Amino acid sequence: MSNPMDLSGRNILVTGAAQGIGEAVARMAHGMGAKVILNDMQQDKLDAIACDLGDRAEVHVGSVADYDFVQSMVASAVATNGAIHGLVNNAGIVRAAMAKNMTQETWQQVIDVNLSGVFYCLQAVGQHMLQRREAGDTSPASIVNISSDAGRRGTIGQINYGAAKSGVMGLTMSSAREWSQFDVRINSVLFGVVETPMTEVIRSDKFRDGVMAQVPMGRFSKPEESCQPVCFLLSEAASYITGQHLSVNGGYTIGV
Repeated sequence: MSNPMDLSGRNILVTGAAQGIGEAVARMAHGMGAKVILNDMQQDKLDAIACDLGDRAEVHVGSVADYDFVQSMVASAVATNGAIHGLVNNAGIVRAAMAKNMTQETWQQVIDVNLSGVFYCLQAVGQHMLQRREAGDTSPASIVNISSDAGRRGTIGQINYGAAKSGVMGLTMSSAREWSQFDVRINSVLFGVVETPMTEVIRSDKFRDGVMAQVPMGRFSKPEESCQPVCFLLSEAASYITGQHLSVNGGYTIGV
């Protein structure tokens, strides 16, 4: 019996791949046989990861908030590899401020990367996947958007982030309704607190106990375990799953 989690022969684009969840996903997908197409703004880190992974890795440095860059990146990756079989929309930033004090710039920076950037990548890769289908190519096509508990329950001090992550859930459902008939699957993963540089403030002494008290499993997630559900959704083990939001948060949203 073949392994439904095998990603051999697939080309997977991972945005925000220089650290944290994105790096962990890229490394795991590579370990499962995929070629990984790494995107981030941090070239030194991407180059180091690609050097470590070897031949089945390539680097594209730029911002997902730049529409023209995304179009160029996807076109280049397709030209080099022939196809993109999976996309992990992971790139994101945090710019914290209470709602009453948030500047237009702080609002827009997060929306540009965490919502518009997700759409730009989803649209560009989705168009390619649909073109493959029109040409008779039936090889796998899966998109995983990284959302957050902040998008499901709201958050204090990050209304821009919460709004963007709610929007990502909407993008997931709408694109799944449009494209699932072509066997292009789109799902989202909603993380709680993962031990990454982005969550250092939440994991600080000031907030740790209050957050941990709401997590039934009593601990934060590690990047190396957070990547597993993402790779599951990329694989054929999830071949009949689309338009769904998978919560990976130690039980934080039980019943929500």
